[in-house]
Amino acid sequence: MIADKVKKVSPLFLITVVIPTLLAILYYALFASDVYISESRFTVRSPEKSTPTGLGALFKSTGFGNSGDEIYAAQDYVDSRDALKAVNSKDAFANAYSAPSISAFDRFGGMGRGTSFEDLYKYYKKKVDVKYETSSSIATLTVRAYTPQDAGRFNERLLEMAEATVNTLNDRGRRDLIRFAQREVDEAKTKSQQAALALSAYRNSVGVVDPEKQATVQIQMISKLQDELIATRTQLTETRTVSPQNPQIEVLEARAGSLSNEIDKQLGLVAGSSRSLSSRAARYQRVLLENQFADKQLASAMAALDDARNEANRKQAYVERIVQPNIPDEPLEPRRWRGILSTFILGLAAWGIISMLVAGMLEHRD
Repeated sequence: MIADKVKKVSPLFLITVVIPTLLAILYYALFASDVYISESRFTVRSPEKSTPTGLGALFKSTGFGNSGDEIYAAQDYVDSRDALKAVNSKDAFANAYSAPSISAFDRFGGMGRGTSFEDLYKYYKKKVDVKYETSSSIATLTVRAYTPQDAGRFNERLLEMAEATVNTLNDRGRRDLIRFAQREVDEAKTKSQQAALALSAYRNSVGVVDPEKQATVQIQMISKLQDELIATRTQLTETRTVSPQNPQIEVLEARAGSLSNEIDKQLGLVAGSSRSLSSRAARYQRVLLENQFADKQLASAMAALDDARNEANRKQAYVERIVQPNIPDEPLEPRRWRGILSTFILGLAAWGIISMLVAGMLEHRD
């Protein structure tokens, strides 16, 4: 009876439904290895940013927020070949996934598959997955392995590497920010020193500390000499009027002449020649302004360096573990009954579609 019923089953139904379902039962019952899944969750936090949505809002009250650039960098690194090279140190990853206890269908290099680094990387991408949820700003790292210890161990190792990546980016960014500001300070110091030396050299060359102040002193001296000259001439006039033969007249005349000559001399030092204080003041003013400008640039650069250091500290980002890597208690994959049922349903769908196509073709031919 059973043989007669089997003969009545169409070859198409056997090919699309019966055989695939039997193969699925055979695979999941005998060959499929148990898969243990270790999961961890993390985010990257920074004191200067805030996140207004999702779980990120929990950090807002503490003054911390997410650093999107760093978390994307950590995600890309975990997915990269460099991460595989690090986690496969001394062939740790390859050996863990090519153990004889793993089914030939599942283990690395099984069923005659390649064992090159590129083959290992393709295998690695199937076992390690990191997803970033923008709404909660949390990344989920999932590692599939064939022992619970391997799943937890590789998850912990990859999470440590993600933390190291963020720390490296932090250090590099802080060094660059401070280095640029320090270079500006060094250049400003050099210019300030050169301007100070130029000012000192000019003062030594002219023998005057400050031509403007010196000119003020000279003008005050000239004013006193002029007052004294006026008093002397007044006294001389009075003496001539009262006593034309007074011997003091010659003394007063000599004194008035001497005062007049001294006034002319002092006026010449203040203005009227290339060596006068007024001529030197123009050159001095330019050198002094260059020195003052260099000092202001140095002060500004030093303030910028201090700001850069504060900014570097504010930009410090770090990985915050929300869920630690776990060691699974039991395998979560493969989902055997679901796999068998899915194979059966897909086979039925394929059988129905192909049957309809074949019937339509036969009807069209008739």
